Amino acid sequence: MSGNDTKGEGQGDRAPTDSELSARLRRLETQIDGKRPAASSDPSPRLGPSAHSSLGQAMTLSTEFIAAIIAGGILGWLCDHFLGTKPWGMIVLVLLGFVTGVYNIMRLSGFSGTNGPGGSKDRKGP
Repeated sequence: MSGNDTKGEGQGDRAPTDSELSARLRRLETQIDGKRPAASSDPSPRLGPSAHSSLGQAMTLSTEFIAAIIAGGILGWLCDHFLGTKPWGMIVLVLLGFVTGVYNIMRLSGFSGTNGPGGSKDRKGP
């Protein structure tokens, strides 16, 4: 299959010896090591999204979503109270809080173009 198979090369039904198998194993290990990505030179461990537990990530996502809606509701109520725009300030800002919550969930879970708080994956250009 990969060009390293020895079938059909005239060896017949002879079983390979231990030294042949060891040589084959060493050759495969060097090929695997050559294709494996190099380890980063930065010795400091950085916690990525995969380092958190599933329950912790679920709690973070739900808290972000609920906090955005509550913040929109409070700002909408304040806008209505001081500007006299009842009920439009509350309606508009709660909907804006909902949209912001959905965006935060998408951003933190990796479904959008940004990677975590305040960054982007591979932004190029000025």
